[in-house]
Amino acid sequence: MRRVLTALGLVFLLLVLSGLGIAFVGVRHYDAPGLLPEQRTVVIPHGGVAQVFATLQQAGVLDDSPLTQKVFMVATALTRVDGSFHAAELVFPPHASIRQVLLVLRHGRPVVHRLTVPEGLSAIQIATLLERAPYMDGSFSFPAEGSVMPLTYDYEWGMPRAQMLLRMQHGMDRALDQVWQGREVDPAIVDRHDLLVLASMIERETAQADERPLVARVFLNRLHHGMRLQSDPTVVYGLNKGDGPLGHALSHTDLSQPTPYNTYLIPALPPGPICSPGMAALYAAAHPAQGDQLYFVANGHGGHDFASSLDDHNRHVSVFRAAKRAQEAAPR
Repeated sequence: MRRVLTALGLVFLLLVLSGLGIAFVGVRHYDAPGLLPEQRTVVIPHGGVAQVFATLQQAGVLDDSPLTQKVFMVATALTRVDGSFHAAELVFPPHASIRQVLLVLRHGRPVVHRLTVPEGLSAIQIATLLERAPYMDGSFSFPAEGSVMPLTYDYEWGMPRAQMLLRMQHGMDRALDQVWQGREVDPAIVDRHDLLVLASMIERETAQADERPLVARVFLNRLHHGMRLQSDPTVVYGLNKGDGPLGHALSHTDLSQPTPYNTYLIPALPPGPICSPGMAALYAAAHPAQGDQLYFVANGHGGHDFASSLDDHNRHVSVFRAAKRAQEAAPR
């Protein structure tokens, strides 16, 4: 009987020692540096622990040895009180240990991407930008012209495109509310829609900040006098609905096309915006410059010359055309 007890004791001792040995090996492997040579971004999908391990193994964050898999599974179970894994795009450091990997899976900050919507894009161009945005998901309804606020937007992997579009449209609603409430009242601008239309024209006419209030004043003065606005960008929009440049200078035929946006023919604002204006253009539409200017023309230096009389305007046009002819005739 004593021999049996002694033998059982030895077996128990061997089992304890064996367990301790396995535990020692597991703990060392848990904290050992991994094989990942450099920082790596990995998209962790929704799924169970086995699927997460397979994703990390395929990405080279963890090796595919049975020991690594066993330690990962056991460590995940033993530390489950620390939280669940996040389905997100996460960054893993070089030589990340299993301990570090679990920390990133539970507490790592998702990668932030950015989508920039420049001022002056049309709805077609914005829809293309949104459709091509990487790491977003799903489809969206085509946006109304001028409904998106030009800004840079942060987002994470998997964000629905429809949700991003709604966020961009809320941004324009807020901006319009803010500008409308602080506007200088003008009888030609009866509501927020008119303000948006005018701002979109200003946005497409000039990129110079100091000129935007002057362009606004010209258009408003012309509306007050019952004059046609004669804005080239509105004509272009009427021809292609904002689908990029025409590819040629506006011709007499183009200017004669009877579209609702041809302000060479209609004595009013066009029926809708021609792009998404930025805050500066919105502000200029709500706070135009003072003066009696009725005309402006490009000056060949990136800006415009403004005039209150047709004679002055015609002189500016002549100077511009002469400079253009001289530039074209100059040897290259």
